[in-house]
Amino acid sequence: MQLESIEIENYRVFRHAKLTSLPRLVTLVGANGSGKSTLFDMFSFLKDALAFSVGKAVARRGGWKELKSRGQEGPIRIEIKFRESGGRLATYELTIGEANGRIVVEREILKFRRGQTGKPWHFVDFSRGEGTAITNEEQYGKKDAKEKRDKYTLDEPDVLAIKGLGQFKDFRVVAEFRSLIENWQISDFHIVEARPATEEGYSEHLSTRGDNLAQVAQYLHTYHRERFDAILDAMTRRVPGIAAVDAKPTEDGRLVLRFQDGSFKDPFIARFVSDGTIKMFAYLVLLHDPRPFPLLAIEEPENQLYPKLLMDLAEEFRAYAQRGGQVFVSTHSPDFLNALELEEIYCLYKKDGFTTISHASDSENLRALFDGGDLPGYLWKQGVFEGVNR
Repeated sequence: MQLESIEIENYRVFRHAKLTSLPRLVTLVGANGSGKSTLFDMFSFLKDALAFSVGKAVARRGGWKELKSRGQEGPIRIEIKFRESGGRLATYELTIGEANGRIVVEREILKFRRGQTGKPWHFVDFSRGEGTAITNEEQYGKKDAKEKRDKYTLDEPDVLAIKGLGQFKDFRVVAEFRSLIENWQISDFHIVEARPATEEGYSEHLSTRGDNLAQVAQYLHTYHRERFDAILDAMTRRVPGIAAVDAKPTEDGRLVLRFQDGSFKDPFIARFVSDGTIKMFAYLVLLHDPRPFPLLAIEEPENQLYPKLLMDLAEEFRAYAQRGGQVFVSTHSPDFLNALELEEIYCLYKKDGFTTISHASDSENLRALFDGGDLPGYLWKQGVFEGVNR
């Protein structure tokens, strides 16, 4: 799966913003308050709306007045275009409003394009808890096939149809899209939570906060040794002095990460290792996951990392994206940007109080300078990017 475009209306600082031609690795740059974190929050909002309800997702963000763009009329609208597993272009549209003090889903559509011409199939088309869904999915894509629809009613007007219908095997397409959102990973890694010893055992994926780092390391060491060895190889190449990493069980059933410095006989346990070493190891564990998340979002990965490591880290993100997980990264680091292509960079800046988004590759000036040998990070520092000085 790959997101092709995102369009957002009336969601906090996004009065009307659009990202198009999205590559596998998407990097967001912009001043503080320009909307980078808000875009990641939109991903989290969809996950919360699916896990609970749209009403609860809105409430978690301070309520309708706090979430909706200030002073704007009309509902909140999110549109995502993506490639489904069969390679066809699909669109998910979600429009949210307020009626009598209650949050409602004004419209929810999941539609798949049918070739270059022809009317798209609306696999889901709901409004305020009622709507229709296709019942003959097996005919989709066949020549001259005609869709068959039935009516359905959800429990509440703020429940997503993809949540209700996605539980049933008869709605494979809906279930696939629901699973896609459920498996998005919006990372909120905290060094302090990765250091303590954790309960003994295994974890297949690094948590959003990184508090199960030792358990994931142990899992990779036991069941995916080639991945663990690749992580160790990257650590020894990119972090001076590190010769080995292991997860040591303690007598009381916990796991402690230990880092072997080639200059010393005994290894250091995690709490005595630098923040940068722990964070780089955590990122490598995340990025060498045998089953990449379909979407991975990470804010400012440069924090606590030595600048020279950032170009290597950018390459790790790109390799992860090429294995199947689309990556969204926000950054302020020129060193990270220097490892990127212009097609991978989007600039966010405020205009009249709301966020505007430009694609670096669309700028003729940036393209000419980049083709002439200038690196994006240096151009960012020089203020050449659109909106950088706003």
